[in-house]
Amino acid sequence: MSALGAVRARRRYLLLLGLRWLASGLIIPILVLLPLDRGLTLSQVGAAGVAQGLLVLALELPTGGLADALGRRPVLLLAGFVNLASFGLLAVAGSLPLFVAVFALQGVYRALDSGPLDAWYVDAALAADPEADIEGGLSRGGVVTGLSIAGGALAAGGLVALDPLPGVNPLAVPVLAAIAVQALSLVAVALLLAEVRPAGGAAPLVASVRQVPGTVRAAFGLLRRSRVLLAVVAVELFWGFGMVTFEMLLPVRLTEVVGDADTAAALLGPAGSAAWVASAAGAALVPLAAGRIGAPWTGAVLRVLQGATVVGMALLAGPVGVLAAYLLCYVVHGAANPVHMGLLHRQVDGPYRTTVLSLNSMMAQPAGALGLLTLTALADATSVSAAMLVGAAVLAAAAPLYLVARHKVSDRGSGVGVLQADGVQIGR
Repeated sequence: MSALGAVRARRRYLLLLGLRWLASGLIIPILVLLPLDRGLTLSQVGAAGVAQGLLVLALELPTGGLADALGRRPVLLLAGFVNLASFGLLAVAGSLPLFVAVFALQGVYRALDSGPLDAWYVDAALAADPEADIEGGLSRGGVVTGLSIAGGALAAGGLVALDPLPGVNPLAVPVLAAIAVQALSLVAVALLLAEVRPAGGAAPLVASVRQVPGTVRAAFGLLRRSRVLLAVVAVELFWGFGMVTFEMLLPVRLTEVVGDADTAAALLGPAGSAAWVASAAGAALVPLAAGRIGAPWTGAVLRVLQGATVVGMALLAGPVGVLAAYLLCYVVHGAANPVHMGLLHRQVDGPYRTTVLSLNSMMAQPAGALGLLTLTALADATSVSAAMLVGAAVLAAAAPLYLVARHKVSDRGSGVGVLQADGVQIGR
């Protein structure tokens, strides 16, 4: 992979990332509306969505281990085919069992897709240049992700409004567009994701699959041996719990403020697209802060700031104030992700990178489910604002975990000293 060059690896990474999230952006606005239009109730849509969360939780680590053992390219290709199948089924689904299958396929896809592309980019960039600015590349990835989702969401709205295909449900038109984008993404992965892997028929494949359980065990071993890695991964528990405030409770809070669900939904359409643009802006600006005060302090400050924006959503009066706090929340959200991922990548080298990324991602699943159950129950018992304040406190409470890494600066630039253990390098 070193022959690819750090800059070329970054360009390919950003292109592949953009195609991946453009397809998702096209689907996000209609993912709930389409099954409702086809006769499902809201509770049935929620029940179907459970299949996605459960499969992500169950498969996150095994698929991460598969990517580390077998290779990032084949796992990403498999993920793309699964996503294509889920979009195809979504285009025609009309019953609860079929929508359960759609969400189940999405769960398999997300588990397969979580981590391999980032891990490929980091490995390719560092193989070409051990001093490569991977945080800068990941930050640009955050920009591309935000802009791609925003662009896809806006395009979906435009396609629904234009209704360009006679005889096709307007809500299904973005799904057809997403199928085309996903097919293009598959071709791009096949052509652009260069990965050096030994050839030799079925034997290496079987051997790679057999390595998966050991790779997963080794990832947990890294957490036991590295308090810095454990602290960074633990941030996801607080983050997953607290994200319920701006992903699930914000629409309810806005409805309270404007007094009408339809008006709130109309405001949230463009606000949602603007939020992803704000997220991209945050990802673009964060290197300035990280360069001045360091990644650990930047991560800690951002966690506190995000908690403050949720407090604003909970307490500010009027839709302008609530939506302004919402947009600021996404600025911080976009800035926090590349900082978090950069700190995570600096703690592990070798063949276990994707597995650790999957472990990190997996932490958000049970935390998000717990947050959804706890905060919605609290909102019913007290008020939406009170529940959001609790979520804000949980978000801010993660800040000290980042400071565990503040004196462990990596030998590649962020200063983390590295320890060799069982053939794997881990941050101490």
